Amino acid sequence: MAVSLDQQRKRVEISSFELDNEIVFTYFNKLPASQRDEKLIRAIYIGVLALMEDRISAFLSKTSNELGTELESLKMIFEMKKELFYKSTIKGAMAEEDIAEFLNQFFATRKLRDRALLTGNTAGSLSKNKTGDIICELDGNAELKIAIECKFDKSIRLGDIESKELFTRKIDTTWSQLIEAQANREAKVSLIVFDISLVDNSVLKSFDNVGYIPGVGLVAIVDSQKGDYSNLGIAYMLARDIALNSREVDLDKDLLAMLVNRIIKDINEITAIRSLVQSNIDNNKNILKQLEKSMLLMEFNQQYLQKFLEDGILTKKDLLDYYTGEDVKDRFRLIEKDIDDL
Repeated sequence: MAVSLDQQRKRVEISSFELDNEIVFTYFNKLPASQRDEKLIRAIYIGVLALMEDRISAFLSKTSNELGTELESLKMIFEMKKELFYKSTIKGAMAEEDIAEFLNQFFATRKLRDRALLTGNTAGSLSKNKTGDIICELDGNAELKIAIECKFDKSIRLGDIESKELFTRKIDTTWSQLIEAQANREAKVSLIVFDISLVDNSVLKSFDNVGYIPGVGLVAIVDSQKGDYSNLGIAYMLARDIALNSREVDLDKDLLAMLVNRIIKDINEITAIRSLVQSNIDNNKNILKQLEKSMLLMEFNQQYLQKFLEDGILTKKDLLDYYTGEDVKDRFRLIEKDIDDL
Protein backbone atom coordinates (compact mmCIF):
# COMPACT_ATOMS: atom_id res chain seq x y z
CA MET A 1 0.00 0.00 0.00
CA ALA A 2 1.51 3.32 -1.07
CA VAL A 3 0.87 6.45 0.97
CA SER A 4 1.91 9.81 -0.46
CA LEU A 5 1.43 13.36 0.80
CA ASP A 6 0.36 16.43 -1.16
CA GLN A 7 2.19 19.13 0.80
CA GLN A 8 0.53 22.08 -0.94
CA ARG A 9 -3.03 20.88 -0.43
CA LYS A 10 -2.17 19.12 2.88
CA ARG A 11 -3.81 15.90 1.76
CA VAL A 12 -2.98 12.24 2.30
CA GLU A 13 -3.26 10.15 -0.87
CA ILE A 14 -3.58 6.36 -0.69
CA SER A 15 -3.47 4.19 -3.78
CA SER A 16 -5.86 1.26 -4.23
CA PHE A 17 -5.33 -1.46 -1.66
CA GLU A 18 -6.93 -4.59 -0.21
CA LEU A 19 -7.14 -5.64 3.42
CA ASP A 20 -7.47 -9.25 4.54
CA ASN A 21 -9.00 -8.84 8.02
CA GLU A 22 -12.14 -10.64 9.17
CA ILE A 23 -13.14 -8.03 11.77
CA VAL A 24 -12.83 -5.13 9.32
CA PHE A 25 -14.67 -7.09 6.62
CA THR A 26 -17.54 -7.98 8.97
CA TYR A 27 -17.94 -4.35 10.04
CA PHE A 28 -18.03 -2.94 6.50
CA ASN A 29 -20.16 -5.83 5.24
CA LYS A 30 -22.96 -4.65 7.56
CA LEU A 31 -22.86 -1.09 6.23
CA PRO A 32 -24.78 0.21 3.21
CA ALA A 33 -22.45 0.84 0.28
CA SER A 34 -23.19 4.58 0.45
CA GLN A 35 -21.72 4.83 3.98
CA ARG A 36 -18.53 2.80 3.56
CA ASP A 37 -16.23 5.59 2.30
CA GLU A 38 -17.26 7.93 5.12
CA LYS A 39 -16.77 5.20 7.76
CA LEU A 40 -13.34 4.30 6.38
CA ILE A 41 -12.19 7.92 6.64
CA ARG A 42 -13.53 8.12 10.19
CA ALA A 43 -11.80 4.84 11.17
CA ILE A 44 -8.46 6.13 9.84
CA TYR A 45 -8.89 9.42 11.71
CA ILE A 46 -9.73 7.74 15.04
CA GLY A 47 -6.82 5.33 14.59
CA VAL A 48 -4.40 8.19 13.96
CA LEU A 49 -5.63 9.97 17.10
CA ALA A 50 -5.08 6.80 19.12
CA LEU A 51 -1.53 6.47 17.80
CA MET A 52 -0.80 10.12 18.51
CA GLU A 53 -1.89 9.71 22.11
CA ASP A 54 0.38 6.65 22.45
CA ARG A 55 -1.98 5.13 25.02
CA ILE A 56 -1.30 1.53 24.04
CA SER A 57 2.24 1.52 25.41
CA ALA A 58 1.02 3.25 28.57
CA PHE A 59 -1.58 0.54 29.00
CA LEU A 60 0.91 -2.31 28.60
CA SER A 61 3.10 -0.83 31.30
CA LYS A 62 0.24 -0.97 33.80
CA THR A 63 -0.47 -4.70 33.72
CA SER A 64 0.62 -5.07 37.34
CA ASN A 65 -2.02 -2.58 38.48
CA GLU A 66 -4.42 -3.99 41.07
CA LEU A 67 -7.36 -3.27 38.77
CA GLY A 68 -6.18 -6.02 36.46
CA THR A 69 -5.57 -5.89 32.74
CA GLU A 70 -9.22 -6.25 31.70
CA LEU A 71 -10.44 -3.34 33.79
CA GLU A 72 -7.44 -1.27 32.74
CA SER A 73 -8.25 -1.87 29.08
CA LEU A 74 -11.84 -0.76 29.69
CA LYS A 75 -10.52 2.33 31.42
CA MET A 76 -8.26 3.04 28.45
CA ILE A 77 -11.15 2.68 26.01
CA PHE A 78 -13.31 5.02 28.12
CA GLU A 79 -10.55 7.62 28.36
CA MET A 80 -9.92 7.43 24.64
CA LYS A 81 -13.63 7.76 23.88
CA LYS A 82 -13.82 10.76 26.21
CA GLU A 83 -10.77 12.32 24.58
CA LEU A 84 -12.14 11.73 21.08
CA PHE A 85 -15.44 13.23 22.18
CA TYR A 86 -13.79 16.55 22.95
CA LYS A 87 -11.93 16.68 19.62
CA SER A 88 -14.13 19.25 17.88
CA THR A 89 -13.71 17.69 14.45
CA ILE A 90 -15.50 14.46 15.23
CA LYS A 91 -17.60 14.98 18.35
CA GLY A 92 -20.50 16.24 16.20
CA ALA A 93 -20.68 13.07 14.12
CA MET A 94 -20.33 10.87 17.21
CA ALA A 95 -23.12 12.79 18.95
CA GLU A 96 -25.49 12.43 16.00
CA GLU A 97 -24.97 8.67 15.79
CA ASP A 98 -25.40 8.15 19.54
CA ILE A 99 -28.56 10.26 19.62
CA ALA A 100 -30.10 8.49 16.60
CA GLU A 101 -29.28 5.13 18.20
CA PHE A 102 -30.85 6.21 21.51
CA LEU A 103 -34.00 7.44 19.78
CA ASN A 104 -34.51 4.24 17.79
CA GLN A 105 -34.08 2.18 20.98
CA PHE A 106 -36.46 4.59 22.74
CA PHE A 107 -39.06 4.08 19.99
CA ALA A 108 -38.71 0.30 20.23
CA THR A 109 -39.15 0.38 24.02
CA ARG A 110 -42.22 2.62 23.74
CA LYS A 111 -43.56 0.50 20.85
CA LEU A 112 -43.71 3.58 18.59
CA ARG A 113 -43.60 3.26 14.82
CA ASP A 114 -41.32 6.31 14.60
CA ARG A 115 -37.81 6.07 13.20
CA ALA A 116 -34.76 8.32 13.46
CA LEU A 117 -32.70 8.82 10.30
CA LEU A 118 -29.32 10.53 10.02
CA THR A 119 -29.29 13.12 7.25
CA GLY A 120 -25.47 13.01 6.98
CA ASN A 121 -24.14 15.40 4.37
CA THR A 122 -27.46 15.61 2.52
CA ALA A 123 -28.75 19.12 1.90
CA GLY A 124 -32.38 19.89 2.64
CA SER A 125 -34.95 22.22 1.11
CA LEU A 126 -32.72 25.27 1.55
CA SER A 127 -29.92 25.57 -0.99
CA LYS A 128 -26.67 23.91 0.18
CA ASN A 129 -28.02 23.81 3.74
CA LYS A 130 -27.44 20.70 5.90
CA THR A 131 -29.01 21.94 9.15
CA GLY A 132 -31.13 19.25 10.79
CA ASP A 133 -28.84 16.31 11.60
CA ILE A 134 -31.61 13.81 12.30
CA ILE A 135 -35.08 13.42 10.87
CA CYS A 136 -37.67 11.51 12.88
CA GLU A 137 -40.58 10.18 10.87
CA LEU A 138 -43.70 9.75 12.99
CA ASP A 139 -45.86 6.62 12.76
CA GLY A 140 -44.15 5.57 9.53
CA ASN A 141 -45.28 8.77 7.80
CA ALA A 142 -42.39 10.30 5.83
CA GLU A 143 -44.34 13.57 5.52
CA LEU A 144 -44.79 14.00 9.28
CA LYS A 145 -41.36 14.83 10.68
CA ILE A 146 -39.46 16.20 13.66
CA ALA A 147 -36.10 17.78 12.81
CA ILE A 148 -33.32 17.38 15.38
CA GLU A 149 -30.14 19.44 15.42
CA CYS A 150 -27.22 18.22 17.59
CA LYS A 151 -25.00 21.01 18.84
CA PHE A 152 -22.26 19.84 21.21
CA ASP A 153 -20.65 23.23 20.94
CA LYS A 154 -20.14 25.95 23.59
CA SER A 155 -20.21 28.71 20.97
CA ILE A 156 -23.97 28.31 20.37
CA ARG A 157 -25.68 30.99 22.45
CA LEU A 158 -29.41 31.29 23.08
CA GLY A 159 -29.81 34.15 20.60
CA ASP A 160 -33.40 35.15 21.34
CA ILE A 161 -34.97 37.58 18.88
CA GLU A 162 -35.06 40.47 21.35
CA SER A 163 -31.26 40.52 21.58
CA LYS A 164 -30.70 39.83 17.88
CA GLU A 165 -28.47 42.42 16.15
CA LEU A 166 -29.27 42.44 12.43
CA PHE A 167 -26.12 44.25 11.32
CA THR A 168 -23.59 41.82 12.79
CA ARG A 169 -22.25 38.86 10.83
CA LYS A 170 -24.42 35.74 10.81
CA ILE A 171 -23.70 33.34 13.67
CA ASP A 172 -25.53 30.17 14.67
CA THR A 173 -27.69 30.40 17.80
CA THR A 174 -30.23 28.13 19.46
CA TRP A 175 -33.08 30.13 17.93
CA SER A 176 -31.58 30.25 14.43
CA GLN A 177 -30.73 26.53 14.41
CA LEU A 178 -34.24 25.53 15.50
CA ILE A 179 -35.92 27.72 12.89
CA GLU A 180 -33.44 26.69 10.18
CA ALA A 181 -33.74 22.95 10.92
CA GLN A 182 -37.53 23.05 10.74
CA ALA A 183 -37.52 25.01 7.48
CA ASN A 184 -34.69 23.01 5.88
CA ARG A 185 -36.16 19.58 6.68
CA GLU A 186 -39.81 20.66 6.20
CA ALA A 187 -40.63 19.41 9.68
CA LYS A 188 -43.62 20.05 11.91
CA VAL A 189 -41.43 20.66 14.95
CA SER A 190 -37.71 21.13 15.59
CA LEU A 191 -35.60 20.12 18.57
CA ILE A 192 -32.01 21.00 19.47
CA VAL A 193 -29.82 18.79 21.68
CA PHE A 194 -26.94 20.10 23.81
CA ASP A 195 -24.51 18.23 26.05
CA ILE A 196 -24.22 19.41 29.66
CA SER A 197 -20.43 19.66 29.35
CA LEU A 198 -20.58 21.57 26.06
CA VAL A 199 -23.33 24.16 26.33
CA ASP A 200 -23.22 27.94 26.63
CA ASN A 201 -24.28 29.51 29.94
CA SER A 202 -26.97 31.58 28.22
CA VAL A 203 -28.74 28.33 27.29
CA LEU A 204 -28.25 26.77 30.75
CA LYS A 205 -29.69 29.86 32.45
CA SER A 206 -32.90 29.45 30.47
CA PHE A 207 -33.18 25.66 30.38
CA ASP A 208 -31.83 23.29 33.04
CA ASN A 209 -33.06 20.08 31.43
CA VAL A 210 -35.81 20.57 28.86
CA GLY A 211 -37.05 23.83 27.37
CA TYR A 212 -39.69 25.17 24.99
CA ILE A 213 -39.40 28.34 22.91
CA PRO A 214 -42.90 29.25 21.67
CA GLY A 215 -43.16 29.21 17.90
CA VAL A 216 -39.52 28.13 17.59
CA GLY A 217 -38.89 24.67 19.05
CA LEU A 218 -37.69 22.57 21.97
CA VAL A 219 -34.36 22.24 23.77
CA ALA A 220 -32.95 19.13 25.47
CA ILE A 221 -29.76 19.01 27.54
CA VAL A 222 -28.23 15.53 27.83
CA ASP A 223 -25.19 14.06 29.58
CA SER A 224 -23.63 11.86 26.90
CA GLN A 225 -20.56 10.94 28.97
CA LYS A 226 -22.85 9.32 31.54
CA GLY A 227 -25.08 7.89 28.83
CA ASP A 228 -28.03 9.91 30.20
CA TYR A 229 -30.36 10.90 27.35
CA SER A 230 -33.54 10.97 29.49
CA ASN A 231 -34.14 14.69 28.83
CA LEU A 232 -34.08 13.98 25.09
CA GLY A 233 -36.80 11.35 25.55
CA ILE A 234 -38.97 13.88 27.44
CA ALA A 235 -38.40 16.65 24.88
CA TYR A 236 -39.07 14.28 21.98
CA MET A 237 -42.43 13.13 23.40
CA LEU A 238 -43.47 16.78 23.83
CA ALA A 239 -42.38 17.56 20.25
CA ARG A 240 -44.25 14.46 19.06
CA ASP A 241 -47.49 15.52 20.78
CA ILE A 242 -47.24 18.97 19.19
CA ALA A 243 -46.49 17.50 15.73
CA LEU A 244 -49.29 14.90 15.84
CA ASN A 245 -51.90 17.33 17.14
CA SER A 246 -51.01 20.41 15.12
CA ARG A 247 -53.65 21.60 12.69
CA GLU A 248 -53.69 24.18 9.94
CA VAL A 249 -55.61 26.64 12.11
CA ASP A 250 -54.93 29.96 13.79
CA LEU A 251 -53.30 28.47 16.88
CA ASP A 252 -53.23 30.48 20.10
CA LYS A 253 -49.45 30.37 20.59
CA ASP A 254 -49.63 32.03 24.01
CA LEU A 255 -51.98 29.33 25.29
CA LEU A 256 -49.78 26.57 23.81
CA ALA A 257 -46.69 28.15 25.38
CA MET A 258 -48.43 28.31 28.75
CA LEU A 259 -49.43 24.62 28.59
CA VAL A 260 -46.07 23.33 27.38
CA ASN A 261 -44.05 25.46 29.80
CA ARG A 262 -46.23 24.25 32.69
CA ILE A 263 -45.54 20.64 31.67
CA ILE A 264 -41.82 21.39 31.45
CA LYS A 265 -41.91 23.09 34.87
CA ASP A 266 -43.46 19.96 36.39
CA ILE A 267 -40.92 17.76 34.62
CA ASN A 268 -38.05 19.89 35.93
CA GLU A 269 -39.45 19.65 39.46
CA ILE A 270 -39.63 15.84 39.16
CA THR A 271 -36.06 15.79 37.81
CA ALA A 272 -34.93 17.97 40.73
CA ILE A 273 -36.62 15.61 43.20
CA ARG A 274 -34.95 12.62 41.53
CA SER A 275 -31.58 14.37 41.83
CA LEU A 276 -32.21 15.05 45.54
CA VAL A 277 -33.18 11.41 46.14
CA GLN A 278 -30.07 10.23 44.29
CA SER A 279 -27.96 12.71 46.25
CA ASN A 280 -29.42 11.40 49.51
CA ILE A 281 -28.70 7.82 48.45
CA ASP A 282 -25.10 8.77 47.61
CA ASN A 283 -24.72 10.65 50.91
CA ASN A 284 -26.10 7.73 52.90
CA LYS A 285 -23.72 5.37 51.12
CA ASN A 286 -20.81 7.67 51.99
CA ILE A 287 -21.94 7.81 55.63
CA LEU A 288 -22.20 4.02 55.70
CA LYS A 289 -18.72 3.71 54.18
CA GLN A 290 -17.28 6.07 56.77
CA LEU A 291 -18.91 4.11 59.61
CA GLU A 292 -17.57 0.82 58.26
CA LYS A 293 -14.12 2.36 57.81
CA SER A 294 -14.12 3.66 61.39
CA MET A 295 -15.20 0.26 62.75
CA LEU A 296 -12.47 -1.51 60.78
CA LEU A 297 -9.85 0.96 62.02
CA MET A 298 -10.98 0.48 65.63
CA GLU A 299 -10.72 -3.31 65.22
CA PHE A 300 -7.35 -2.95 63.43
CA ASN A 301 -5.86 -0.71 66.14
CA GLN A 302 -7.27 -2.90 68.90
CA GLN A 303 -5.63 -5.98 67.32
CA TYR A 304 -2.15 -4.41 67.44
CA LEU A 305 -2.71 -2.91 70.90
CA GLN A 306 -3.68 -6.34 72.23
CA LYS A 307 -0.61 -7.92 70.59
CA PHE A 308 1.66 -5.28 72.13
CA LEU A 309 0.12 -5.73 75.59
CA GLU A 310 0.47 -9.51 75.37
CA ASP A 311 4.00 -9.66 73.88
CA GLY A 312 5.39 -6.39 75.19
CA ILE A 313 6.88 -5.68 71.75
CA LEU A 314 5.98 -5.17 68.13
CA THR A 315 8.44 -6.53 65.58
CA LYS A 316 9.58 -4.49 62.59
CA LYS A 317 7.28 -6.65 60.45
CA ASP A 318 4.38 -5.83 62.82
CA LEU A 319 5.22 -2.13 62.59
CA LEU A 320 5.38 -2.30 58.80
CA ASP A 321 2.01 -4.08 58.62
CA TYR A 322 0.56 -1.56 61.06
CA TYR A 323 1.97 1.38 59.11
CA THR A 324 0.80 0.23 55.67
CA GLY A 325 -2.52 -1.23 56.83
CA GLU A 326 -2.83 -3.36 53.69
CA ASP A 327 -5.05 -5.92 55.40
CA VAL A 328 -7.61 -3.35 56.52
CA LYS A 329 -7.52 -1.72 53.06
CA ASP A 330 -8.31 -5.04 51.37
CA ARG A 331 -11.18 -5.72 53.77
CA PHE A 332 -12.60 -2.23 53.24
CA ARG A 333 -12.50 -2.63 49.44
CA LEU A 334 -14.87 -5.60 49.70
CA ILE A 335 -17.20 -3.74 52.06
CA GLU A 336 -17.09 -0.63 49.84
CA LYS A 337 -18.07 -2.72 46.82
CA ASP A 338 -21.02 -4.22 48.72
CA ILE A 339 -22.20 -0.73 49.71
CA ASP A 340 -21.88 0.58 46.13
CA ASP A 341 -23.96 -2.37 44.92
CA LEU A 342 -26.84 -1.50 47.28
